[in-house]
Amino acid sequence: MIATTQQILDPKTAIYNEVLPARHPWSRVIKKGQILRIVDLGGNQAVDFLVYNADDPSERYSAPDTIVNQGNIFVTTNSQLISNEGRAIMTIIADSCGRHDTSGGACSCESNSVRFGLDKKYQHACVENFLAAILPHGLGKRDLVSNINFFMNVPVSEDGTLEIVDGISDPGSTVDLRAEMNALVAISNCPQMNNPCNAYNPTPIQLIIWDSV
Repeated sequence: MIATTQQILDPKTAIYNEVLPARHPWSRVIKKGQILRIVDLGGNQAVDFLVYNADDPSERYSAPDTIVNQGNIFVTTNSQLISNEGRAIMTIIADSCGRHDTSGGACSCESNSVRFGLDKKYQHACVENFLAAILPHGLGKRDLVSNINFFMNVPVSEDGTLEIVDGISDPGSTVDLRAEMNALVAISNCPQMNNPCNAYNPTPIQLIIWDSV
């Protein structure tokens, strides 16, 4: 019997295991072959995600190349996160949720004001989280690109409209990603509380890293 990823990846053997509080940014280099697990502790929590080639950040996640490579706007098990140079930066090797959004983008102070009113402009948002996460690595606003939203449910209606609706992740849902090169990962544990992406209630997530197995 072949052991599953869940069986092999025992949190007791992890090299990193931390809870990221609600609304907070995070970044770390995941070395080639290492595995990152993202755990949606409370369920229905959007996790905005960017990834770069840690050795040359001008190579970074490309939503269009990823979508074309797999012929699907959603990512799940076996999806490769393709760079703007056509190479796989990371591969999703396990996913208990089923699908994740590549189209909804990251909330910002500007989009908050347009969508929810000027009084919401200064609520913290994912763009600001991303900037805080990548700044220590010498990156800035010009380095932000379209991101993945793990655990976020953005279906496409028959007329092509994107809808942000209630999530489909249960408490404890996980997604495991293997680095195919040294990968700089930036995460915004989404602070949005004006739409259903977080059930109007941002919650913590857990981040676990293992060496290659």
